[in-house]
Amino acid sequence: MADNCWRKPSQSEGESNCVELVSTVDEVRDSKNPSVTLSVPRTSLATFLASLKR
Repeated sequence: MADNCWRKPSQSEGESNCVELVSTVDEVRDSKNPSVTLSVPRTSLATFLASLKR
């Protein structure tokens, strides 16, 4: 996964305690432990993120 561009939420700027997303595949990881990733179907991830915005 080192070749992918991982993104942190803008609200966690300067923090290392967050969840990161990669846009090229459907994976998330903990910024404190980036060697472990979790594969999530894109539709499920979109539904989850939408529920956080409510």
